[in-house]
Amino acid sequence: MSLMSFGDKSLDLSLPHVMGILNITPDSFSDGGAFNSFDAALRQTQRMIEEGASIIDVGGESTRPGAAPVSTQQELDRVMPIVELIKNQFDIIVSVDTSTPEVIRGAAALGMGLINDVRALERDGALLAAAETNLPVCLMHMKGMPQTMQEQPDYASVVDDVADYLISRVNECEAAGIDRARVILDPGIGFGKTLSHNLALLRHTERFKSLGFEVLIGLSRKTMIGDVLGRPVEDRLYGTMGANASAYLKGARIFRVHDVRPHVDMLALMSRIEGES
Repeated sequence: MSLMSFGDKSLDLSLPHVMGILNITPDSFSDGGAFNSFDAALRQTQRMIEEGASIIDVGGESTRPGAAPVSTQQELDRVMPIVELIKNQFDIIVSVDTSTPEVIRGAAALGMGLINDVRALERDGALLAAAETNLPVCLMHMKGMPQTMQEQPDYASVVDDVADYLISRVNECEAAGIDRARVILDPGIGFGKTLSHNLALLRHTERFKSLGFEVLIGLSRKTMIGDVLGRPVEDRLYGTMGANASAYLKGARIFRVHDVRPHVDMLALMSRIEGES
């Protein structure tokens, strides 16, 4: 058993867990605008919990390629009411997909259990804010910023470069007072990577696990799946499951997805076959 505390709840991360995506942005690449209203967001949250999600990941800033930045106030206005509603109505871990210190502090006060940051706490003030919360953090690798990250990304060795970057961020976290035992790593599939970069990172998922941290994979419906299979964004479930199954066998244990039930079933069966339950 490998327990990690997420605020008021804990998860055994020797077992796989599904993180259900709740985008409350108008321009997310896959479900933009679908869950903007409070009622729609709560219905989707309830559905994902009923389907077996362990974590609900709330995001108020689109980080798709080319996405426009949002102001701190816009993000607060989108995220705070939803976090408060979910924590008041459901017994579930809420993570918040944010890089913004004010959002980190505000969501922590409302019961957030995990800081999920695509910028690995590099935004000014984010490290200090995260340390103050005493919550676990997920550090993701992104080359550049959402506006420019897919403009000819280049690496000397993508697996080594991403691993080195993430370890450097872990060291910064530790220096700021964040215990290494509270850190989760995400190689950042699709964030400043070509198809070959993404495939290499997935092929070597065990490299990130071997660094001594739990690994989160977020590739649901992403362009790499369309590139390989020739499928539109709404028809990438099977490709997403195949990639996540591969990552599970290589040590990943948290999977950020749009389609909760198929992944819960797949991972439950794989875990049983592997003898983990």
